[in-house]
This record gives sequence, C-alpha cells and structure tokens, in this order.
Amino acid sequence: MNTKNIHEKIFEIRGQKVMLDFDLAQLYEVETRVFNQAVKRNGNRFPEDFMFRLTAEEWENHKGNWTSSQIVMTSQTSRGKANLPYAFT
Repeated sequence: MNTKNIHEKIFEIRGQKVMLDFDLAQLYEVETRVFNQAVKRNGNRFPEDFMFRLTAEEWENHKGNWTSSQIVMTSQTSRGKANLPYAFT
C-alpha cells in the first residue's frame, strides 16, 4: 500500500483524523478480526483515547465515502450494529 492509498483511507470523524480497523488490518496484511484481537490483547500499551467504535449513524454516514479506487469488501460495508468498525486516531 503506497502513501496515496493510505491518505485516501484517512477520514475525519468526531473532529479527529482516523483510520478504520479494516483499513489498518489491510495495511498490516491481517484479517480485521485478528487485528482487533491484537489491539484488545495489548490495550494497556495504548492511550485510552487512541480508538473508538463508530456509532451506527457514523458508519452509515461514512461508509459511502470510499472512492471507486478503494477496495472495500462487501462484508465490511454490510456490518451489523454489533460489529461496527473501530476508528483509530
């Protein structure tokens, strides 16, 4: 993933520039669930405000912001409310 692709995956949510969990997982070449498990397992290494879970409304408002050049798996855009993505600051 090059710098331009990374820049396209940065969004402003709640007044903060963030990347979503599945984009970071892609960057690290792991599954999203594996990425999130690793973050939770090592939570004590991060500041408290380094991530937050999107609300259903935020997810609906932002999931349409991807450009045609970005690859988004159908399963990522159709996540249920119980699996809303995490945003990392």
